Amino acid sequence: MANITFKGNPVTLLGNEVKVGDKAPDYTVLANDLSPVTLANSSGSVRLISVVPSVDTGVCDAQTRRFNEEVASLDNVQVLTVSVDLPFAQKRWCGASGIDNVVTLSDHRDLSFGEAYGAVIKELRLLARAVFVIDSNDNITYVEYVSEGTNHPNYEAAIEAVKAAK
Repeated sequence: MANITFKGNPVTLLGNEVKVGDKAPDYTVLANDLSPVTLANSSGSVRLISVVPSVDTGVCDAQTRRFNEEVASLDNVQVLTVSVDLPFAQKRWCGASGIDNVVTLSDHRDLSFGEAYGAVIKELRLLARAVFVIDSNDNITYVEYVSEGTNHPNYEAAIEAVKAAK
């Protein structure tokens, strides 16, 4: 598993670490209207999955905004932001932030996404900051587990991976 820290303190990630070339694992998260969402809901498109501890923090806010702006001009790409924030909080944040190119999804109920992608921070019951790119055939083409939870991901590498994915 990736060595991750949060505010300088080592944390334990739970779940199955994924790697480039793996088939994307399925998951069940909640949309803002509390309906279940699985990997199949976005099949046939390239997915950039941006994983954040909470959209209500500075780096998470900036990460979500950056991917929202970067994908606006790309065809057949969906950006999914996953956190353990409640769906109501995600909906409120998106409305207040003017975010319209990103779908926020909540993993608060059972950590299905976090466990499937090896991103659950055991000590905090949050998700570790990570970015995954999944092509239209459900293959993982890019993985970044950000080594320090308060740092930004490599935006440029993630966007290039999205552009290269089919």
